[in-house]
Amino acid sequence: MNWDDVRFFLATARTGQVTAAAQRLGVDQATVGRRVAQLERMLKTKLFDRSPRGYELTAEGSRLVPYAETIESQMLEAQEVVGGNQRALTGVIRIGAPEGIASHLIAPGAAALCKEHPQIEVHMVALPRTFSLSKREADFAIAVSRPTSGRLVVRKIADYRLHLYASKSYVEARPPIQELADLKKLRGIGYISELIFDRELDYIPLINPELTPHLASTSIHVQLEWTRIGAGVCILPDFVARRHEDLVRLLPNDISLTRTFWMVVHEDNARLDRVRRCMEPIVNGIARSLHAINDGG
Repeated sequence: MNWDDVRFFLATARTGQVTAAAQRLGVDQATVGRRVAQLERMLKTKLFDRSPRGYELTAEGSRLVPYAETIESQMLEAQEVVGGNQRALTGVIRIGAPEGIASHLIAPGAAALCKEHPQIEVHMVALPRTFSLSKREADFAIAVSRPTSGRLVVRKIADYRLHLYASKSYVEARPPIQELADLKKLRGIGYISELIFDRELDYIPLINPELTPHLASTSIHVQLEWTRIGAGVCILPDFVARRHEDLVRLLPNDISLTRTFWMVVHEDNARLDRVRRCMEPIVNGIARSLHAINDGG
């Protein structure tokens, strides 16, 4: 089996589109189609059902995927063994993470990594969703919920805390907020309930199921901006809110949540030296920052 054919097959299987596979591999669409067809001829079986919507794996194609991923992992390991004597990190490392931690906790470590290893390229996939490590959407990911299935290596990074915040101007313009019942008189800010990608982020029902955000967004940065301009009150991670002196914490004895960040990497990637060397300083940097924030209260 030709490795080049296999990698074209995997890219197509993971994206479901010849166009997307071509972009990922840096070739034209015709090349992808030709290499996939060549693999099908060699195996004497149909691997994809083609349609205007894209390429969908057949039963035979689905059975081939884990074998193809094993070949991919072996090739990556072989590249490290053959060329791994050099200590300089090169190429692309892709990190998947929610946007809040990506911008506030990962960005400094990623910048430092690039400074130390000028040939490395860090791609930060900062989206409000979970990531498929088996499809190589990321080399490793930071998650709020601990995965319970799949060929994954999972490690706890650190806990982080969340509290209810509002701008000083918003608080000063209203009667004192002294108890949970007072929240019904305030404008709430939060996530769009049906679009929350991780139930660990569904905070409001834990405070009062009757509360509904008047301003809702899938983006924590939009929620933060609304809070800062005095549009309402919002539950924010302390590592986000602490950067803004114009925000004040409300009802800290009544509203205090703790969540956990997890480092998640596919078993195959966990064996790769370059992934480990990129992952460790970033993960350790996140842990140090959160421990310092938590200890500071």
